[in-house]
Amino acid sequence: MRKRIQKQAQVEETTDLSLPMTSDLPVVGSNDCKAISTLAQQRHRVLDAAILTTSDAIVVLTPDFHIAYLNPAAAATLKEPVEHTVGSRCTEVLGCKNLNRMALCGTSSCPLVRALEQKSPLPNEELILGTDPNHLYEVSASVNPITLDDKSSYVVFSARDMSALKVANRVRSNFVSMVSHELRTPLNSVHGFIDLLLQGHMGELNEEQRMYLGYTQEGVQQLISIVEDILFMTRSDLGQFEVKQQEVHLLSLVRQVARSLQPQALKAEVALRLDIDSNVPALYIDPQRIKQVLNNLVANAIKFTPPGGMVTISARQHDDHFEMISVSDTGYGIPFEDSHHVFERFYQSNHSQQSKMGGYGLGLSIAKLIVEQHGGTIGFDTVVNKGTTFYFTVPLYRDHEQF
Repeated sequence: MRKRIQKQAQVEETTDLSLPMTSDLPVVGSNDCKAISTLAQQRHRVLDAAILTTSDAIVVLTPDFHIAYLNPAAAATLKEPVEHTVGSRCTEVLGCKNLNRMALCGTSSCPLVRALEQKSPLPNEELILGTDPNHLYEVSASVNPITLDDKSSYVVFSARDMSALKVANRVRSNFVSMVSHELRTPLNSVHGFIDLLLQGHMGELNEEQRMYLGYTQEGVQQLISIVEDILFMTRSDLGQFEVKQQEVHLLSLVRQVARSLQPQALKAEVALRLDIDSNVPALYIDPQRIKQVLNNLVANAIKFTPPGGMVTISARQHDDHFEMISVSDTGYGIPFEDSHHVFERFYQSNHSQQSKMGGYGLGLSIAKLIVEQHGGTIGFDTVVNKGTTFYFTVPLYRDHEQF
């Protein structure tokens, strides 16, 4: 729920910095001034008490990322005294990292940067806070840009400690990972034996036998893919997912993806087009992971594009540090009611055209995870019955110590 916050708590008396307080009370006659003043004071006291006593960490920042206020819970959580913190840069206090402990400060994935650029709240950001390696906190944070009546702007950062919940989630993830791992071995064995049968090692097969074994092999391969994706997600949840970045030339990588998906495109009667300059700067990425992102996006685009359509892979420089890669199609588009759930795990659309295409709802979640591990962002634009463009940013190759 979006809220326009027009009241902020005053900074504790130990600091010189204070935030303006406003009221939503209507203008009335002079006879009611005393009652209005009393009510306003009561509201202020309630707000002050709520902010001071809540167990959630609340930090107020200026648009240039300096700390304007933090409540007692934030000071206790971050182990930062108020008098030494107000006026400091947020990188010196919050030190936001994603769940794989990759620093977000100074990248386009920084939640404060994204909230200011989008001019809208970010409701549920899973982050690790803290600058002391011995005192890091996993939190669910909301980031809300606000503008007060006097036109001054702030960003309200509130965070709730998720440590206990994370312990329970890790137990669940360990169990899922164990089960998935145990499934993978027998599935690979079944796949291998079917392959031997199809190659004729157990005797000649007639066409009908080959056809049914082919269907069986496709089903087993799909199960293997599902198990691999679930293993990938659970390992990420357990903090066991790392990216191995190196210098990579994008055009070569995209050509590999296009070649591997060309049979699927031909079967769907969809054209694959590359729109990438040969002089595109080198990227600093994990080639296998980014290839997985492109595979997921291009395969989805082919799947949701009708015969005679086109899928285009393009790239352009996003800024001085990031390249933007796009996958555009001329397909069915994403219905509005599904657009907010696109990157959710296992989400399945109820839309008739989408649901009949199958899938199990992990491909885009994995793509988002991989892109964010590179410090980039991912999003999409869509028009129903005209097409969709997914785009993501990845770092350009510089001295790797910068990343």
